[in-house]
This record gives sequence, structure tokens and C-alpha cells, in this order.
Amino acid sequence: MNKTILWIQRVSLVLAIAVIVIILDQATKIWVRANIPDYTYIIPIEQLGEIFVFEHVHNYGAAFGILQNQGSLFIVIAIVVTAAILYYAGTLNPQQRTLRLLLGLQLGGAIGNVVDRLYQGFVTDFIRIGIPQVYYWPNFNIADSAIVCGVIGLAIYIFVDDFRTQRAQRAEVNTDASSTDPQPAPSQDA
Repeated sequence: MNKTILWIQRVSLVLAIAVIVIILDQATKIWVRANIPDYTYIIPIEQLGEIFVFEHVHNYGAAFGILQNQGSLFIVIAIVVTAAILYYAGTLNPQQRTLRLLLGLQLGGAIGNVVDRLYQGFVTDFIRIGIPQVYYWPNFNIADSAIVCGVIGLAIYIFVDDFRTQRAQRAEVNTDASSTDPQPAPSQDA
């Protein structure tokens, strides 16, 4: 089979998930920009009050507002991450669907935020969760959520896969050891 076709087949799930994340991310950001004035908020679920709000803010930095005004750096990092994810996804076995899904979340999130940086010079963040008058997690968006879910999922995937591999290796060693042990002689009952 042609290498290009094989590569496209291997990355198709990653790309499909990434496109879904980008569409959801950009659609929600467009809605926020059209309906919530900058640096104001609305309460989308009255029963939760100010525990969960949509607050329209501009993020000129990275996660949690670090590295402010380094937009060009984030674009370069996103390009490198995109290339690495697509290369790696092209090397995966067809059975590794979960890994592809997790990579797709990360890719979609990275590209979703890059679209903002290219389009407007900053990222639109709007989800704010916390305890009123006590603590709020820094504002985030769908792209950020996809990246975090993808990274946490990947860490869990690697841990579980490593655990399974070590377990299989121990079972193989035990099987090999028991097959080489001398067997007791059959009893000579009369």
C-alpha cells in the first residue's frame, strides 16, 4: 500500500477529533465575543450562581496567564507540537484508537488557540469556575479543556499500558521458569 495512503489512514481519527474540537472551540468563542462584553460575565446556570460563569477575558499568555505577550512563541510551539503529533500518529498501530483520540484532543486544542492568536493576537477565555469570594481557577476555554483532557488521558494511557506490559512480562518469566523447573517424579503406588 502507498505510504501516503497508509499515513492518512493512521492519522484520520486524530484529524477528525481535532476538527471537532476546533469547531466547538471557535463556535463557543464566537458566541462569547458576540454576546458577552469584554471583562464582564454572565451566569449560564442560575442554580450554580457564581460557581460557574462565562466571563469574557483576553489571554495574551499561556495557561494560567503565564508568559504574557509571547504569542509568536506559542505559535511556533503549536507548529512543532502539530508536526510531532501527526508524525507520531502516523507510526501507530491501527488498534491504538484511544491513543489517537487523545492526540486528536491535544492537536485540536493547540490549533484552536493558535487560530485566536493569528486572528486577534490573544486567546479568548471565558469559562470561570470556583468558589465565590474564595478562589477561582484561571479562566479557560474549550481548546484548553481539550488539551488538558488529552494530556491527562495520555498520562493514564501510558501508566496503564506500562502496567499491562510489566504484568505480561512477569507472567512470561513465571511461565518460562515453571517450564524449566524439574518436575517431580510420578509416585509409584502399587
